[in-house]
Amino acid sequence: MSAALRPDLATIAANVAPGARVLDVGCGDGTLMTVLRDSRQVDARGLELDQHNVAECVARGLSVIQGDADSDLAYYTDGGFDYAILSQTLQTTKRPDLVLDELLRVGLKAFVSFPNFAHWKVRANLLWNGRMPVTRLLPIAWYETPNIHHVTVRDFRELVAEKGYRVESEWFLSGDRQISPAAAAWRAEHAVFLLSR
Repeated sequence: MSAALRPDLATIAANVAPGARVLDVGCGDGTLMTVLRDSRQVDARGLELDQHNVAECVARGLSVIQGDADSDLAYYTDGGFDYAILSQTLQTTKRPDLVLDELLRVGLKAFVSFPNFAHWKVRANLLWNGRMPVTRLLPIAWYETPNIHHVTVRDFRELVAEKGYRVESEWFLSGDRQISPAAAAWRAEHAVFLLSR
């Protein structure tokens, strides 16, 4: 089912209940939505900022509109979806805290995945080279990156606790494989959380 998916998307796809109603915020080219629709019979909708990606989604027969996670989630009804998904997008939003509030308003549960900027390779690169890293998973130079908030696993956990949200499940990824939560704050390149109110 998820062989062609990025590791965080494969984790999300494997944990979405069949037949669920899903809103994929920052859905990109619709790869995850296509897998959810075709293999899990999910009613998937998408919100995407990039016009080219919206066109790709529509060409795939997906229900996607152009919009901004920072402002356009307000147009969705309370509890209109079983899951709201925000994959590799949280760090690109202007107000991640408010976007989380909106995700858990429109979705009964929310999947959130993000790159962990406290991963040991990022730390080492800063320490030894004095530069922001460019890696396979963070392939864009600091001046071109859409990432405006450099979130870590600990930062995210603190925000979730501050908001009073529940962590239903959490997964940590190093490269293309899942790792244990032990020392995930510096071992995980990416994190995936399933949240509820």
